Amino acid sequence: MEIATKIAPICLAIIMFGLGLGLTISDFTRVIKQPRDFVIGFICQVILLPVIAFCLIQIISLPIEIALGAMIIAASPGGVTSNILTKFADGDVALSVSLTAIVSLLSIFTVPLIVFNSAEFLGIEITKQISMANIAIKMFFVVTVPVMFGMIVRSLMTNLIISKMLIVQRLSVILFCIVFIAIYLEEWDNIVSFIARGGFIALILNITMIAVGFYVAKFLATGVSQRKCISLECGLQNGTLAVVVATQLFDDIAYMVPTAAYALIMLTTAIFFVLIVRKIN
Repeated sequence: MEIATKIAPICLAIIMFGLGLGLTISDFTRVIKQPRDFVIGFICQVILLPVIAFCLIQIISLPIEIALGAMIIAASPGGVTSNILTKFADGDVALSVSLTAIVSLLSIFTVPLIVFNSAEFLGIEITKQISMANIAIKMFFVVTVPVMFGMIVRSLMTNLIISKMLIVQRLSVILFCIVFIAIYLEEWDNIVSFIARGGFIALILNITMIAVGFYVAKFLATGVSQRKCISLECGLQNGTLAVVVATQLFDDIAYMVPTAAYALIMLTTAIFFVLIVRKIN
């Protein structure tokens, strides 16, 4: 797990820096001016997703490591992939960016809270000398600081950054893939058997959340483009952040298995979802 431990935090920081390059203050003020769709998306992603994941791990018989791994990915915010696929789906990109940015910034509080409480409920002892505050501080430096730095760089070189945003987005996706390729290569002997156990919960959770996001937004959001956005935000999680959290807390690769499985599954289901909803106006 040494490769993932060393590569994942660096890749996450670069990905979050890239997210910051795509943000302006207006992405945050827009939430205040048009709060309805954001609140719906926020509730679906930050509250409903962990609650549904928790219910699923109670229903489906799983090793406790896989169960907590599922909670780690459920606690993670959406990633930049959701912004890109929302654009392809003709969804509300501005809403997607706002949700990704704000939920990511708040994740330094929400992720430790969900993960530590889930571990306690499952009876898993976190043996590493790390507290909820410590993990939040570490996440602050690999999530919040790079985003803020990216926003500062954008404000200083606005025209250049805007012209290069497609490259930045592609780089983020490439780095996301590098993290999981590294995990697969390093742990190939073990990961096939783990995915056989963790793939089912990852698939059920992913499909459930895409459907929940879509139908909650159908009845409560303001339009079709917002419905597409919220559904993708619910189904596409920041797997790199989940890997960072798992490696900070545990030495066992099993805790990362649902994340690795989810990363593969979510891209496949999301692409099918985009192809279907592009026809919806």
